Amino acid sequence: MEFNVVDLGRMPYLPCVELQKSLLEQVIEGSQPSTLLFVEHDPVLTLGASFHEQNLLLPIAEYERRGIEVIRTDRGGDVTFHGPGQLVMYPIFNLSETERDLHKWLRSLEETMIVALRSLGIEGRRFAPHTGAWVRDRKIAAIGIKIRKWVSMHGISLNCDNDLGSFDLIVPCGIKGYGVTSLTRELGRTFTISEAKPVALEAFRTVFVE
Repeated sequence: MEFNVVDLGRMPYLPCVELQKSLLEQVIEGSQPSTLLFVEHDPVLTLGASFHEQNLLLPIAEYERRGIEVIRTDRGGDVTFHGPGQLVMYPIFNLSETERDLHKWLRSLEETMIVALRSLGIEGRRFAPHTGAWVRDRKIAAIGIKIRKWVSMHGISLNCDNDLGSFDLIVPCGIKGYGVTSLTRELGRTFTISEAKPVALEAFRTVFVE
């Protein structure tokens, strides 16, 4: 599969969702190729299609007081946090070019993160039945998607150098008893989004092009 890459820099969540929706329709129509978006979001909690209210540990007004938006979204999954220092990847991909298999798509997205981690000397893994990429018993990359006419939107958030304390304000992805980690934590040095982008892109090319 060939795909374009667009780096959006830092962008609020809702305008980015609208951009994804527009691009998705263009990919469905065939007027645009599959496209991988890179973005860094302002602090936001997104509530997926499987959201349960008990996974918000504070009142919504308190999150907003702390400068964190709370937004319902149509991706799969429960609640997760996006914010500065986290690389978010939205593959607006035409799955008809690969295989119309939702389960395989999720596993392939996990594989991109495992490949990226391996290139940095980190052993990533799957942790069934929980979707995402993990380092030991801590999640480092969360995955939530939506498919329309076999074109994908939403995607992966990879913790690079973000404040992991924000995840203490929720039950991340509705999974109790397990923590989160970041590239900075695992590598023992600051690892920025700028450093992560080429690593992630190479992993996408390894999984979907080569």
